[in-house]
Amino acid sequence: MIRNMFILAALAAALPAQDLNGLMRLGFQAQQGAGEDKDYRRGRTALDAGRWEDAIAAFSDSAARKGAAADGALYWKAYAENRAGQRDAALATLAALRQQYPSSHWLSDAQALEVEIHARAGAPVNPAAESDEDLKLIAINSLMQSDPNQALPILEKLLKSNNSPKLKERALFVLTQSGSPEARKILSGVALGGSNPDLQRAAIRYMGMMGSDDVRRELASIYASSQDKDVRRAILQAFMVSGSREFLLNVAKTEKDPDLRREAIRELGVSGGQDELWQLYQSEGSVEAKEEILKSMFVGGSSAHLVEVARSEKDQRLRLAAIKSLGVMGDNGRSDVLVSIYHSDQDRTVREAILNALFIQENGKALVDLARNEQDPQMKKQIINKLAMVHSKESTDYMLEILK
Repeated sequence: MIRNMFILAALAAALPAQDLNGLMRLGFQAQQGAGEDKDYRRGRTALDAGRWEDAIAAFSDSAARKGAAADGALYWKAYAENRAGQRDAALATLAALRQQYPSSHWLSDAQALEVEIHARAGAPVNPAAESDEDLKLIAINSLMQSDPNQALPILEKLLKSNNSPKLKERALFVLTQSGSPEARKILSGVALGGSNPDLQRAAIRYMGMMGSDDVRRELASIYASSQDKDVRRAILQAFMVSGSREFLLNVAKTEKDPDLRREAIRELGVSGGQDELWQLYQSEGSVEAKEEILKSMFVGGSSAHLVEVARSEKDQRLRLAAIKSLGVMGDNGRSDVLVSIYHSDQDRTVREAILNALFIQENGKALVDLARNEQDPQMKKQIINKLAMVHSKESTDYMLEILK
């Protein structure tokens, strides 16, 4: 083992740290599962920084809430207690995990941690232990540039050990840099649920970053076989990252769970799937689902189909939703189209929605032009009220004109 560590240390300079760290930060931001709360995330941050007491406090708060992440919080609390030298407390926390959550996915990790604690019982706390992990973190950046046949077993062992979440996630990232079937097999095993839920979602996220057809097929298979909503949501996010709109569109059309269906629609928008969203919109019968599709069109930043809905949709609720989205899009929201609809449509509700959209865009010029031509005193008053809150040269000049 000591020989291996010297070999790993020698590889440390091969990959620029800032390149890896940037991608890791991107991954960490996307990692938050639906069941995680702010205390859980605060605890994970404290763990990565080696602030054991802060981690213990945060995970205690998360576990006390007894939410979806409570079993994971108990595991990480025990992990932090062990790192802080509080071995008896760590064993008590693991016992509580087993008692309160006998079917938890964290139990195998908990058992391994308990074995480690008992094996080290009576040994003095080693404040320098963290430096060994720092060495691993540095070395792991370039593991796959060494002999892969030697590197892969080391990475697999790191993933099964009681190392920190940061180290394990770094090991997953390194696996994504290898194109070998062996590396993908290890990654897929974790994604299938061969580890704790945090690491499983991280593996799914990194598989999405790989973007190959084989990986997409594996993710689709995991989605079909899993009953865990958080896992399926993570796979939808992974398909967004990989740009696989076909899968997202299929889920948006066929998924029975309304939350996951909405997630698929949102991810289509983020991935730029405007044509797929329009196809879905035209075949969709539910007004609520169509509203979600319009929101995703806004997220994707394209106004073309929103304009079509705002002009010609027969359902007023959907027209208003499209107009609202155009307003939030700012300069991309086609104010010229909004003004044209205002002139041609005499429905008061639609016209008021257009005024709100132009106000949100802070389009003083368009509002001034409408105010000059408006014959309805009540509508004109509404326009002027909105102009009073728009800071533009056109609105200021118009207010001075009124005062003359």
